Amino acid sequence: MRPILATLLCRLSAAAAIALIPQLVCGQPAESPKTVIYRGANLIDGTGAPLQHDMAIVTLGERIAAVIPSAQVGSYKGATVVDMHGQYALPGLIDSHVHLATAPNRRFAEALLRRSIYSGVTAVRDMAGDTRALGDYSRAAYMDEMPSPDIYYAALMAGPQFFKDPRTAAATQGHIPGQVPWMRAITDQTNMQIAIAEAHGTGATAIKVYADLPAAQVDRIVAEAHRQGMLVWAHAAVFPASPKDVVDSGADVVSHACMLAYQASDKMPPEYHNRAPVQDDKFKGDNAAVDALFADMKNRGTILDATLYVYESMWREATGKTKPYCSLALAEKIAGEAHLAGVKISAGTDDPGAWDAPYPSLDDELALLVHGAGFTPLEAIVASARVGAMTIGQAQNMGTIAPGKLANLVFVAKNPLDDIANIKTVTLTVKRGAQYFRKDYRPITRDEAKGEM
Repeated sequence: MRPILATLLCRLSAAAAIALIPQLVCGQPAESPKTVIYRGANLIDGTGAPLQHDMAIVTLGERIAAVIPSAQVGSYKGATVVDMHGQYALPGLIDSHVHLATAPNRRFAEALLRRSIYSGVTAVRDMAGDTRALGDYSRAAYMDEMPSPDIYYAALMAGPQFFKDPRTAAATQGHIPGQVPWMRAITDQTNMQIAIAEAHGTGATAIKVYADLPAAQVDRIVAEAHRQGMLVWAHAAVFPASPKDVVDSGADVVSHACMLAYQASDKMPPEYHNRAPVQDDKFKGDNAAVDALFADMKNRGTILDATLYVYESMWREATGKTKPYCSLALAEKIAGEAHLAGVKISAGTDDPGAWDAPYPSLDDELALLVHGAGFTPLEAIVASARVGAMTIGQAQNMGTIAPGKLANLVFVAKNPLDDIANIKTVTLTVKRGAQYFRKDYRPITRDEAKGEM
């Protein structure tokens, strides 16, 4: 606690002080943060630098105090030493595209979050849902009231016709879709200053620009959101706003690799729900329109949340039915070409995967980046860690292992640089200094997944 705040509260009546902060002991110093030394690990620091052998990570409370060779570790009074010889240390992973509260189911959400934290995921970016539930989950995660990554979430904005989508009714139960701060229908008459302020008041980190908006409206949203200190996360095509329109608006992150393919279409679909499939034949060779888009994204620093896993799952589940608007193969091609063009790529899933899988679908996303989009394992780790931190505006606090950063770490038994599948050999996750040993993981039960299977 800050000393000035502690002094002020101690001047209140004892009852008032206790009501405000039960842990406050007036006149007593706060408990000193604990020093923990993770010694002997092989370090993958998340910057893209080569592997460093036999390193020590010194943490003080929730922060990293030092990263030094094990041989240089001196005496730390009262420190706990954790032997990590033979292990590989990585920054905590970040899934940059989840949906935890489209139709809120707290029990299942908690189960998914438990699986994530015990699998090395220390933060997630929720891409629109019921912020009443998301705020509750986020607080519980931050306060360590449940085993969970930290949660950063968005408030959604779209054109009025989008709110016929039944998912919006599920996320606004008790209210009218399009008329709540976290799911707002945007028209020319919308007071954007108030709409953004109300969205910010839900605790959202960002505005998600979803669908059915022309370029001029996207520009209005982005400008006001940035003025009020919010990030903007957008679909890569908003219909009728094109990918170029979205990127040129200044959106910080755009989602779904395949939506970038609409920049090459002969005609931009006018509506989200009535969009035609992308034109695969435009990608038999190079495509000048999309190449120019990649150059624009690189120059602006626009991040692509590729979501390859969701294309794999959509294609798999559509067997014998109408195929999705884009194939996994094209999504991989676009993500790979964007990466080669210098566009920053994050690792998002948009689908939690099978409820009974031992590890989350983020690990599958990393494998698709490597085996489908041509990333090296190190580049895939950077996508999930360092670039993932950028998507939520937290690069100063997480994403790499360095002094001053949060103590968000994952230790794996086998080298993921040899095989990205080794990311599934987690032994310990550390989030803000709190330890989650994989041996203590309790798998998701059928009862927890009830209604979601």
